[in-house]
Amino acid sequence: MDHSGSDEHDALMGNDNQQAIDPTRSGDTPAFYIALASALVLVLTTWTVILSNDPINLSWFAFHPTFNTFAIACFTFGPFPLVSLDPRLTVCTHIGILTLQPTSQPKTKAAGLWRHQIAMITGFLSIGLGSSAMWYNKESHGAPHITTWHGAFGSIAGSWLLVQVLVGAGSVWFGGAAFGGGHRAKLVWKYHRLSGYLLLPFLLTTVHLGGAWSTWMTMTSAFVVRLVVYTLAPLGIVAALYSRVRPSKMKFL
Repeated sequence: MDHSGSDEHDALMGNDNQQAIDPTRSGDTPAFYIALASALVLVLTTWTVILSNDPINLSWFAFHPTFNTFAIACFTFGPFPLVSLDPRLTVCTHIGILTLQPTSQPKTKAAGLWRHQIAMITGFLSIGLGSSAMWYNKESHGAPHITTWHGAFGSIAGSWLLVQVLVGAGSVWFGGAAFGGGHRAKLVWKYHRLSGYLLLPFLLTTVHLGGAWSTWMTMTSAFVVRLVVYTLAPLGIVAALYSRVRPSKMKFL
């Protein structure tokens, strides 16, 4: 998903010739808590709705919203249980996109990149499981696929996410050898970062279409719940993350 530009790539490659500066801004902390609250509302409410509506009877469908909203939390913050399992993860409790917003010193950049990869891979696997469960659920019932805007957006998002993960990994693993290393890999990294900032709202739009407008959700939850959880919470995540973006790092020329 998101990276904070070629400086994180330089840190991974061993470039330590950067000044130790404080990268935070006055609005970063409030934005962090807005993103945290929004992600928690999205995940916990979704799981509550599923668990309170006989998940055993829901069969494979129950895994779709639970795994996919967990993936959104991973992309934003990372899988929380991992925080206490490794010293490199205890540096901060947010290890998804937010772990690279912002970083300034070589050590924090390298550690942030490592945490970011853990979060993105976990989220990718989670959304893969959730989407596969929905596909199998339709197959088992002989139901047609991609018949709604939610399904169409989800199919595009899944393909985009696969490319995003492959490009991100290729731009840093083995010194970015997959893209020629050095400057070429750094250039790919920058576009990977931009793509991540575009992909996240697309994923959240997919969540909105499924949570706020799907037949099952409208039957099992009140309008105000769908408004808060699947419209306002996704907007809160996007607004919070975008407010922490450093435009000065978005250099492509």
